Amino acid sequence: MKVCVASGKGGTGKTTVAVNMAFAVSGLGEPVQLIDCDVEEPNAHLFVKPSWTVRRSAFTPAPQVDESRCTNCDVCSEVCQFHAILVSPNRVFILDELCHSCGACVEMCPEKALKETPRQIGEIEEGIRSRIRFVHGRLTPGEAMSPPLIRQVKRLAWEEGAIILDCPPGTSCPVVESVKGCDFCVLVTEPTPFGLNDLEIALDMLSQVRIPGGVVINRCDLGTGEVSEYCRKAGIPVLMRMPYDEDLARLYARGIPVSTVSREWEECFRMLWDRVASAAGKPSCEPGAGLSGAHNRLGQVTD
Repeated sequence: MKVCVASGKGGTGKTTVAVNMAFAVSGLGEPVQLIDCDVEEPNAHLFVKPSWTVRRSAFTPAPQVDESRCTNCDVCSEVCQFHAILVSPNRVFILDELCHSCGACVEMCPEKALKETPRQIGEIEEGIRSRIRFVHGRLTPGEAMSPPLIRQVKRLAWEEGAIILDCPPGTSCPVVESVKGCDFCVLVTEPTPFGLNDLEIALDMLSQVRIPGGVVINRCDLGTGEVSEYCRKAGIPVLMRMPYDEDLARLYARGIPVSTVSREWEECFRMLWDRVASAAGKPSCEPGAGLSGAHNRLGQVTD
């Protein structure tokens, strides 16, 4: 089962839910893959603290002009939907920060004066801790386009077992790219008017990409009951309510997932996983249930 954890805005506890759910499920004795798709500001590794096993550069195709063949006909600029190519009477200018690497300019150039060359956009790291396999990407500072790196990070997930994706905040292109292909989305919110507004936008986004979702209300004992009432009327399942907990906040500040030190919280996040599986119509993470391949891959790695 592939589950993403998202939020309409930052600071709602999205990474807390993703990381703790990963540790709680791995505590059942089964391997879990945690994929941090927030490549602009990855932070899940601060809590997982994996032993790094792989580090590699990430590239995306970028058009390059062979000026000896170019006739400045302007076709490349006309076919570029993202306005990443400007053609003057004497030269073609390619704006890398706007290029989506779609390849249309290369395909449509009548003079075959464009070719794609790899351009580094960041790096990808893989690691492991106990039964959690961890993958994340780091976008090069100044790069504007994160979806190409998110796609590469997601492709490294083995298509088996329990997969949890920590999405970027918001509802823009990086989030849409992150949630694509998931079986279910957990939306983390807070019981405030701002939280409700962002939740409505996030639910609309999920509806557009046709991915079912449920809600976790963080700091549920603060704020108002508007979020609960909205979910009740809209038929959106509230999967978990997390009260404000000073111990949890202190552990978070020290980079310690609460489910690794509290049996009660560990059980809470296991119940969350079970509810997600039920809402998604998928089998839960029962011991040995469909995870033998991933189990063999991870072997007996321990802390």
